[in-house]
Amino acid sequence: MSDRPAALGQLGVGTAANSQLVSLVRDCIGSEWESALLVSTRAWPLLAARMAGVARGPEGEQGLRDRLKAGLGDSTAWQQGSPGELAGRMVGATLRALTAPPGVPVPDGPRVSASAARSRSTTTPTGAAPGLAAPVEPAVPAHRQQTDPASRQNASGPHQKQIWWDPEVFHAHRENP
Repeated sequence: MSDRPAALGQLGVGTAANSQLVSLVRDCIGSEWESALLVSTRAWPLLAARMAGVARGPEGEQGLRDRLKAGLGDSTAWQQGSPGELAGRMVGATLRALTAPPGVPVPDGPRVSASAARSRSTTTPTGAAPGLAAPVEPAVPAHRQQTDPASRQNASGPHQKQIWWDPEVFHAHRENP
């Protein structure tokens, strides 16, 4: 989406509507610099299209204003963290504000299921679960586990086959072709 006006036009957001949405975001955030940062992201045309859809819907422009105020103005969670990731956090907060049901508080961060978090974790619990023995080996993904040195001996690389070579067979084959 390098051509913003064309991208906005394809998504049904005209120049006047885009200007109005930029002003609305500026009012909700309260910072010229941070609103300019959000508008300059690659995701802006998609966010603008979603905002325009909310404004055209039953909630109207006031509903859009309320959503953005709740997600960007009242909640400051997106301001926490490294400055280099601010634009991404702003995009996430805006998207959550636009997709949260009306009247429901906007969550501070993306939702992560506990089972998904556990499946990607590489740490072990400090103690054993009630009724279970503590794990003997650390929780390391299978593709990162090291094998014993004996099974890797004579291998040139992780995917190389070990070739058996008998010099007597080799010489016998050379002498009797």
